[in-house]
Amino acid sequence: MINLRLMQTQALKHQDLLRIGAIVLETILVATALVPAQLWTRILPLSANTPLNGPYPASIAPLITLLLYLIPTLIGLSCQQWQRALLYATLPAWIGLGIFLVAATFKVGAFYLVSPDHVSANVSLLELFAALGSIGWLARFLFKMS
Repeated sequence: MINLRLMQTQALKHQDLLRIGAIVLETILVATALVPAQLWTRILPLSANTPLNGPYPASIAPLITLLLYLIPTLIGLSCQQWQRALLYATLPAWIGLGIFLVAATFKVGAFYLVSPDHVSANVSLLELFAALGSIGWLARFLFKMS
């Protein structure tokens, strides 16, 4: 009995570590996606694909896009409660947007966040990640049925 409980807690620890790793990876991807193309061109001037793909080579650009959609879904799939699925799936967007908005405030000004164009874009990103996390969480029930 004790051995079974110990194995369950170890499995939970591994699952938590994988979830944290996925959140960190997604945060990095979101943060790099939010950097404007002009900045990537200045940072990596010798790369021909920098304005389109940022720091990633053109050969793996479709994989990066797939990961941006797949990781929040997998994060939602790994959560047992819908509240955690939504929080963990949107956490990379919150962190990435926070870093980007603080950096943009230095250059553009304090009211960059509240301009109508940027508010709707930021909310759309959060809604997308919440929807993907919800889809992942709901997929748990599809896998239980089959």
